[in-house]
Amino acid sequence: MADTIPFKNLHTREYQGHKKKVHSVAWNCSGTKLASGSVDQTARIWQIEPHGHGKVKDVELKGHTDSVDQLCWDPKHAELIATASGDKTVRLWDARSGKCSQQVELSGENINITYKPDGTHIAVGNRDDELTILDVRKFKPIHKRKFNYEVNEIAWNTGGDMFFLTTGNGTVEVLAYPSLQAVNTLNAHTAGCYCIAIDPLGRYFAVGSADSLVSLWSIKEMLCLRTFTKLEWPVRTISFNHTGDYIASASEDLFIDIAFVQTGRSVHQIPCRAAMNSVEWNPKQNLLAFAGDDKNKYQADEGVFRIFGFESA
Repeated sequence: MADTIPFKNLHTREYQGHKKKVHSVAWNCSGTKLASGSVDQTARIWQIEPHGHGKVKDVELKGHTDSVDQLCWDPKHAELIATASGDKTVRLWDARSGKCSQQVELSGENINITYKPDGTHIAVGNRDDELTILDVRKFKPIHKRKFNYEVNEIAWNTGGDMFFLTTGNGTVEVLAYPSLQAVNTLNAHTAGCYCIAIDPLGRYFAVGSADSLVSLWSIKEMLCLRTFTKLEWPVRTISFNHTGDYIASASEDLFIDIAFVQTGRSVHQIPCRAAMNSVEWNPKQNLLAFAGDDKNKYQADEGVFRIFGFESA
């Protein structure tokens, strides 16, 4: 029976450190550190010990002058992390020292950032639906493109030769990379597509939409295989676990859904107290980090994130 209810009797731990709400959580490539980016204009790096119970040390990344909306780790380097902020800058940090090693000022308020899987390029999306590709070594833009529709989350496939944009029109735009030529427009949802996740084994991608559905697509055939229907509110954030067997999705519903990718069946729900902004599975084990709009009893931002999947509380 153990494998039919895989997440039963697991616990959630809470991590406190930010002064305002946390917008983004992300694991490094070795699964040992978690970064959190907040409206309080900082990011923090946490060393996560799956079996440890001591006080968790965190390193503060200070320097942004506006909300840190999204962050992503170098896929090849466990100590390098990039942050995107409303202050128009993108910054590269060393997670050990907390020092900013590179920064570049772009033309708008940055809200989405993602690394190419080989670590050579970073894609950044801003509020004006402009996409900038940065060369990581020189830390300079090598490509800019403005779109005449709402661009939400962005992602490369695992091979790095395809680039996906989710749009406010309910489509997923598939571009060839590095040419950024349009290859395909997928009419994925009846409302805006907000988020995208790539299966770590490269077989699928998943899209979360304002229509409250998550759709699963075959990368090879560009066909929709199934939908996940457990949530009732616009889907804000989704993530595949490290084996590609499970997908977590979250919205303004007061739970995070975990579903079995092969069947679409929901296998577990993690209760939460507020709308979620970010969920992300650890790349090595079944630990799920999540952060949202949590408030305390005085209706002030709590500035916490949580991790689910520990064997003890």
